Amino acid sequence: MYIYTELDRHFLRARAAQFRDQLQRHLAGELAGDDFKPLRLQNGWYVQRHAPMLRVAVPYGELSSAQLRTLATIARDFDRQPDPASPLPGATRGGFGHFTTRQNLQFNWIPLERAADVMDLLAAVDMHGIQTSGNCIRNTTSDALAGIAPDEIVDPRPYCELLRQWSTLHPEFAFLPRKFKIAVTGAREDRAATAWHDIGLQLRRNPAGEVGFHVAVGGGMGRTPMIATPINAFVPWSQILVFIEAIVRVYNLYGRRDNAYKARIKILVKAEGARFVDAVNQEFAALCAQPGVQFIAQAELDRVAAGFADPVLPRSPAPAGTGATGATLPAACTRWLDRNVHGHRVAGYRAVTLSLKRAGLPPGDVTADQMDGAAELAERFSQGELRVTHDQNLLLPWVLEGDLHALWMAAREAGFASPNIGLLTDMIACPGGDLCALANARSLPIAAAINERFADLDELHDIGDIDLHISGCINSCGHHHSGHIGILGVDKDGSEWYQVTVGGADGSTLSGPAVAGKVIGPAFAADEVPDAIEAVIDTYRQRRHRGERFIDTARRIGALPFRAASDAVRRSTAAALAA
Repeated sequence: MYIYTELDRHFLRARAAQFRDQLQRHLAGELAGDDFKPLRLQNGWYVQRHAPMLRVAVPYGELSSAQLRTLATIARDFDRQPDPASPLPGATRGGFGHFTTRQNLQFNWIPLERAADVMDLLAAVDMHGIQTSGNCIRNTTSDALAGIAPDEIVDPRPYCELLRQWSTLHPEFAFLPRKFKIAVTGAREDRAATAWHDIGLQLRRNPAGEVGFHVAVGGGMGRTPMIATPINAFVPWSQILVFIEAIVRVYNLYGRRDNAYKARIKILVKAEGARFVDAVNQEFAALCAQPGVQFIAQAELDRVAAGFADPVLPRSPAPAGTGATGATLPAACTRWLDRNVHGHRVAGYRAVTLSLKRAGLPPGDVTADQMDGAAELAERFSQGELRVTHDQNLLLPWVLEGDLHALWMAAREAGFASPNIGLLTDMIACPGGDLCALANARSLPIAAAINERFADLDELHDIGDIDLHISGCINSCGHHHSGHIGILGVDKDGSEWYQVTVGGADGSTLSGPAVAGKVIGPAFAADEVPDAIEAVIDTYRQRRHRGERFIDTARRIGALPFRAASDAVRRSTAAALAA
């Protein structure tokens, strides 16, 4: 993992002190709410439906066990408020964190008057909430398997770190027309959903072996889902920050500021087409021609890359299966090995996903005790390192093959061993109307109902690989557009309803090219959604070819059969009401 320099730490401490001063003036009535708002947003503090929400940055998803333990302390000691709905005296709400599709962590119940203390705790372990909100360049995301993936061409993490350093409090890009998101991958398979980002970067090598970036611009979800447009097939690595600066300058100059729904760069790219690309190239040429233009120096890349050297590993890893043989492993462990354990570029090692998708907790949620438990697993089995995945799980990147059985037993005891990675219940979901002030509908009860309906592991494994994504509003924080099955909460005359889409994809090898799913009919009432999803799944099981995945069947047969099946659910509901 990258280790912050003393300059980094001085900056974080100064930023935390600055926020404390701003907060104290606000609480004393010396700084009006409208004046304080941009300052708190720049540090990751929102005001949500019930309480302030803090979004903590986890740059490119890397997290140490010490950092996770600090997050557990914050959840336990700060993320609590009295619960007036509880009949129990002294009952509180909170005490947990929520991992997001942006590889960040959110707290939903921290009182604002305690916010500065939380920022001090974060700064003490090289963490913060800077630029996790507001119209700026947000936290850069990447592949959770970065640096360890067998199919990796170039490790993207040093470039992600350079992006973080370059973009943090960039004076020219602090007030963009709208928020701005960058994703980077260095593998052959795009596990970072780069096509759905404002800028998607894919590391490549040209025929001469030189490293560069394939650059795509203008992806995004929301009201108008769009796939990013490739604008340069190979930008040399040393020039990438200047090229990104050219892109963001053009957006900052020409992006719309009169309409928040049309302010994202995707709207500008679609409207201007080739003229946008020409403007970027012209700006890039002008920047490159400036005296003293600063490309990334090899020495600077080497300095940053040194922070991502492999941890000190045993010279002779224990053989796979130590402590148990394939013949004696429980069936649950065998399934876990198949679903939660992933390949590794270092012989004798595996990456292991700790599932945060289990009965009784919303997708991505983790309690303070569970954070401590995950930190302990990282310390015992993964060199003290974890990753936050795009799918709202945690990943241990440095697990000895010989420790897999012991890890499974420990993970099962801690509640992280659900063998469902990539299956229907490994769903993505935003907090929805339970916590978010922007939501039109609740996401979490829908997720719970689907989990209950598809609780049988044999059935889940028969259904096979499938991405189910749930968003509580059109802002698409649950990435419903890219789900093989997507669910979107909508408001109809003050009631919560849900649209269902089929055939979306994030651009990974499993999903195929990135594409937005198609709506399969009018919205469903909340209690109809599990039946509608079951009808969609039954249609797939009836129409699939042998070995065919859901997304492949959906592409082959189109949306109409799924719509017909979901229409039957509506007719059944209508008949029951009429009776």
